[in-house]
Amino acid sequence: MTDFVAAEAGIRQLHARFVDAVWRQDADAFAECFAQDGEWKIAGMHMKGREEIGSTFGKLLGACERVATTPGLPILEVDGKTARGRLPLSELAKMVDGTTALTLGVYHDEYVEEGGRWLFQWRHFALKYRGPTDFSADIVPTPDYGPFPGRPDPDEPTLTRRKVD
Repeated sequence: MTDFVAAEAGIRQLHARFVDAVWRQDADAFAECFAQDGEWKIAGMHMKGREEIGSTFGKLLGACERVATTPGLPILEVDGKTARGRLPLSELAKMVDGTTALTLGVYHDEYVEEGGRWLFQWRHFALKYRGPTDFSADIVPTPDYGPFPGRPDPDEPTLTRRKVD
């Protein structure tokens, strides 16, 4: 049990570093949340490696004035220095054009511990909602992967974000 508690604490710190990097729009800090050969799948894109993840993150947030990310509670399965998880997430974004948007989704993650820090090895974002904060846009029809540890196939694409009306 002690190993699980230590892993969970380390993974929650990883989520905190991720949220902080998004808020500060720090592409380098964001990329450092991933293993050197980590993968990030979001909005129909599939990035591989820290360099590509960091540069893509910078481009994605270029349209945003500020993004507040709130992770939910992770469900975890720990096996030594690796783990799998599922993490609900919400984002409130103010775009540079003055519009705002709410995004809801679920990250399906694989983690690895390297040098005493937990990192993302693989992240797949399953979009559930993107639109006004009053939920007036349609809920995105996405597959139900069942109870944890159900998750998307590693080759399954992610959905693209729809433009907010």
